[in-house]
Amino acid sequence: MAEHETGQRVDDEGFVVDTENCEERERTHRERGTARPITVVGNPVLHRECKDVTEFDDELAKLIDDMFASQRAAEGVGLAANQIGVDLKVFVYDCQDDEGVRHVGVVCNPVLEDLPAERRVLDDSNEGCLSVPGAYAPLARPDYAVVHGQDAQGKPIKVRGTGYFARCLQHETDHLYGRLYIDRLSKRERKDVLRQMAEGTPRYETVPND
Repeated sequence: MAEHETGQRVDDEGFVVDTENCEERERTHRERGTARPITVVGNPVLHRECKDVTEFDDELAKLIDDMFASQRAAEGVGLAANQIGVDLKVFVYDCQDDEGVRHVGVVCNPVLEDLPAERRVLDDSNEGCLSVPGAYAPLARPDYAVVHGQDAQGKPIKVRGTGYFARCLQHETDHLYGRLYIDRLSKRERKDVLRQMAEGTPRYETVPND
């Protein structure tokens, strides 16, 4: 096991060990950060590819802290930067897998690894999104995912997940390329999700679309 400057270990295959000291790491970020309102479907920043992170500096560190604070305030399990209006390829997560194991971390400039056919076992569980508040729909995604990217210091990392956590990794990476989960639905399913959203009231602060 090696160790990054962030204190997170990486295993012999180069995967971040994101299951250690989860409570302490999440709380440290969150307590330094400030919760921001969530952008919702229709906001232009959600519908275009974000810019690559090129400066791994104090400004990025502050953004990451705010993202953890915003994620907790909205009771989410993952949050992409454009969901708080920031045009950068970075997401944070605080998500359990199907075995109840908690994963906490951050990925900059994520790229999903193409899975070999034998690893593409689809799971059609319900999916929701903080940017589509109060709405859910079944969506088939692979139940295993590997994301390549960089940590907050710019060092290369890999993150892997199964089950619900794999869904989270795919969902948040999609966000940073301008794609919401409802973009993967049929027209009828998308219409139903938007109806659910319109009929509900967000339980957290959102940014109204002009």
